[in-house]
Amino acid sequence: MEAILFALNATMPIVFTVAVGYVLKMVGIMSLDFAKMANKLVFKIFLPVMLFMNVYSITDISTVDFDYVIYTSTVIIAIFCLGIPAVMLITKKGEKRGVLLQAFFRSNNALIGIPLAEMLFGTEGIIVATVLTAFIIPLFNIFGVISLCIFKKDGDDAENGKGSAFYTKRILLGIAKNPLIWGITLGFVAIGIRVVFVSANIAFRLSDVTMLWTTMKHLSGLATPLALIALGGQFEFSVIKELRREIAAGTLVRVLIAPLVSLSIALLIFRDSFNGAKFAAMVAVLCTPVAVSSVPMAQEMGGDSKLAGQLVVFTTLFSPLIIFGVSFTLKLLGIF
Repeated sequence: MEAILFALNATMPIVFTVAVGYVLKMVGIMSLDFAKMANKLVFKIFLPVMLFMNVYSITDISTVDFDYVIYTSTVIIAIFCLGIPAVMLITKKGEKRGVLLQAFFRSNNALIGIPLAEMLFGTEGIIVATVLTAFIIPLFNIFGVISLCIFKKDGDDAENGKGSAFYTKRILLGIAKNPLIWGITLGFVAIGIRVVFVSANIAFRLSDVTMLWTTMKHLSGLATPLALIALGGQFEFSVIKELRREIAAGTLVRVLIAPLVSLSIALLIFRDSFNGAKFAAMVAVLCTPVAVSSVPMAQEMGGDSKLAGQLVVFTTLFSPLIIFGVSFTLKLLGIF
C-alpha cells in the first residue's frame, strides 16, 4: 500500500499540472502560441540549466560500480535498437516513429525516478540513483536526438539523393546543437574543474557565487512545471482516437514490457551482485513514465508533439501500477 500511495503521489501531480494547463487553454487565459513558446523556453533554457545542476550535484563518481552502469546502459541501448524496427511496423509516419521510439526507452528518471529510489531504499537508494543519472540522462538525450533525426520527415530519400553520410551528419549536428546535451556536457566540465580545485586545495565552488547559483536554481525550478502546463495547453482529447495505436504501443512498452523484461534479466543474472539500492535505482530508470522533456524536444526537432504529449499523460496514468507491482515483488523476494 505504501508503494502504490507513493507512486500515486509521485505521478498524479504531473497529471494535475497538465490539467491546469488544459483548463487555462479552455478558459482563454493561455493561447496555443504561448504554449509553444513556453516549450521553446523549456527546451532551450530551463531544461539545460536543470540538467547542468543535476550533473553538478553529483559529489563522487569514483565509487561508481561500472558493471551496474554498463548493464543499465545496455538495457537502454537494447530497447532503443529493438524499438527501431518495432516503430516502423507500428506506424508509417516518420514524425510519429521518432516520438514513439523515445517513449520506449526514455523515462522520467530525474523528476520521479530519483525520489522513487529514495522511497524504496532510503539515502543509499538516492545516492546510487543520482550517480546513475549522470550516465543515463546523456544516453537518453543522445538517443532522443538520434530517434527524431533518423525518422525526421524530409521527403523521400531516393528522390532527394541523400545517402547515409547526409543522415550521419544530420544526427551529429543534432547532438552537437542540442541544448540538453550542452547542459549535461557543461555539468561534467564543471565537475572536472571542481576536482582540480579539490586537488589544489582551493575552497571555491560554483555554489559560492550566490547570485548566480540562486538564479540557476530558479531557472531550473521552472523547467518541469512550465513544460507540464504547456503540455496541457497543447493537449487535445480529439486526437486520442486518431493516435490510439501509437498511444497503446508506447504505453505498453514503457510501463510493462521494458521494465518487466529488463528487471527479470537483472534478477536472474545479477541478484547476488546488485544490492537493494541498485535495484531501486533501476526501478527508477525503467518503471517511470515518459520524460516530460520529450515533448518540447519533439516540437523543436520536427516530431509529432501531440503524440509526445499523449504518451507522457498516458504513461503517467498507468506507471503507478507497474511501480507498485515491481516494488511489491522485490519486497517479497527480499531485495528491499
